[in-house]
Amino acid sequence: MKTQQQTKNKYSESELKDFDILIDKKLKQAREQLDFYQRQIADIRTSDDAKPKNLDDALVSIETERLYNLAGRQKKLIHHLENAKLRIKNRTYGICRVSGQLISKKRLAAVPHATLSITAKQRR
Repeated sequence: MKTQQQTKNKYSESELKDFDILIDKKLKQAREQLDFYQRQIADIRTSDDAKPKNLDDALVSIETERLYNLAGRQKKLIHHLENAKLRIKNRTYGICRVSGQLISKKRLAAVPHATLSITAKQRR
């Protein structure tokens, strides 16, 4: 017996609008977090205390590298979320790029930029 989700091949306009709202919230959070990391990096760069003077100051370098990594991850997340918004606009959002089946709403709620169903992701 097929479920309703298995017989549908696209999400409705109202479902897409709900996902769009969710993605907007996630984008706002991701951009705020990125701004935070970038401010921290700028503070470290301009602080006289943060400039390495001896080997003990390696912690500053480690912290700066950690912040750059976190900022990079946020940029990547923002890029993925913006791509998800494009898929909503094109009405291809929520369709697994491997199987062509709908990705479950539960998965999209957890990972709104997902392009693979759980099954396709597990096969990778």
